[in-house]
Amino acid sequence: MPTPPRSPVRPPRPPRPSPARRPARRSEGRPVRPVRRRRPRWAVRALTTVSVVVLASAGIGHAVLSGLDAGIARVDPFKDMKNRPEAGHGMNLLLVGTDGREKITEAERRKFRLGGAPCHCTDTVMIVHISEDRDRASIVSLPRDSYAEAPAHTDEVTGQRHGPHPLKLNAAYAEGGPTLTVRTVENMTHVKIDHYLEVDFTSFMKTVDVLGGVRICTAQPLKDRYTGLDLAAGSHLLGGGQALQYVRSRHTDGSSDLGRMKRQQRFLAALVSRATSSGVLLNPMKFRDVTRAVLGSVRADRGFGTDELLDLGRAMRNFSPSSSEFTTVPIGQMAYAVKGIGSTLKWDEPKARTLFAALRDDRPLAAPHAPRAQAVRVAVAPQQIRVQIENGTATTGLGKRVDGALAAAGFRTTGRPTTAPDTTVRRTVVSYDPRWDRSAKSLAAALPGAELRAVPGQGPLLKVIAGADFKQVTRVRAEEPAQGGPGVVTGDQVVCP
Repeated sequence: MPTPPRSPVRPPRPPRPSPARRPARRSEGRPVRPVRRRRPRWAVRALTTVSVVVLASAGIGHAVLSGLDAGIARVDPFKDMKNRPEAGHGMNLLLVGTDGREKITEAERRKFRLGGAPCHCTDTVMIVHISEDRDRASIVSLPRDSYAEAPAHTDEVTGQRHGPHPLKLNAAYAEGGPTLTVRTVENMTHVKIDHYLEVDFTSFMKTVDVLGGVRICTAQPLKDRYTGLDLAAGSHLLGGGQALQYVRSRHTDGSSDLGRMKRQQRFLAALVSRATSSGVLLNPMKFRDVTRAVLGSVRADRGFGTDELLDLGRAMRNFSPSSSEFTTVPIGQMAYAVKGIGSTLKWDEPKARTLFAALRDDRPLAAPHAPRAQAVRVAVAPQQIRVQIENGTATTGLGKRVDGALAAAGFRTTGRPTTAPDTTVRRTVVSYDPRWDRSAKSLAAALPGAELRAVPGQGPLLKVIAGADFKQVTRVRAEEPAQGGPGVVTGDQVVCP
């Protein structure tokens, strides 16, 4: 290779004319030399910092991560797969959560109620779509009890050949492992899966602990005697074990698996918020530690390695909670009975097709530029609360105004406001039967400053006596609706304020 020519020697600069200046002051008989102006130190430091960050994210980042993918347990979920859906835009990752607990210590088993032999089945199935411009993540939960139709395959355990047949979605993993799981999901969604990532209990707990815990909020107490989850209403910083209890619990209310999926989505949003706000993604060493925790006990396809991890890490640096969006595949029938299988969840096919078409086309699931009005989280949805309004003032039309405002916020008002016996009420009152105290608290949250007044025997109809202090109704929404529709929430709507 020829040696490049040296730069030509610059000719000496001509002497600068001396600017007019004041006579130099003398100090001990010597003139003071003019001070040369230096570049501010903060500018030098800033340039140095930027250079280090760039080098770290590009070169050093790859160096500290290279070799980590060699320790990932590999699977080949795409082996011999034919007639697959056409590739869309962006990247689709099938995230599968299994109950693998072989590496859990005996103390952890007892503390977090993880007893029993692992069933090698899937508790969680999600499609994670990363947009082509790497500015958005769309996560779609697929209920494990979804009615599915498995294509022809060979049973991994018995070696028996099966023709196409119906099953629950989580049974696909038990019968045919990752390959049948991917094939079944692709057949149901017509979305091509690019990568497969299987996470077990151990890697989940380690990841949360390395991040220093993840903060979640709950508007009502959460207690599940099966998992041992016991959280009071409020904000909690969960370590790995408690976080696992949170995402596994199915018996905190009557919403069963659908409620659990919503908690899993809320937790993922909080996890993304924690990772993007804690500097992990800007620090190659921290990124390495988190990656090592995640990859220490996962299984992934052969194409998911260092380059893909760095690509995701760089993409997520610009993420904020609003960059992620979550939804559950729309359900058409809750208890769809299938002979030999039992009760399943039947998807709403037209709505599901619309949802998965948006993923293929790399379109946002949430309405573009939709205003995200902040709503107070409550234990009971407004749609489940019946309310009678009484005007407790001499102001004409106040009862009708309060009735309309509460109805607009989703409450089931009677639409027939009346005048209270006492028209000198200064502070708005919510009267309720103590048996419906959760509904009363949810209604009072929509009327800040209202007095809660228990009236035994009043029954399920709550009463609002509008006082002179009434100004407006605050919007509220249920944190754990029993059956959520195909609604989409963004991360900023579900993380702690």
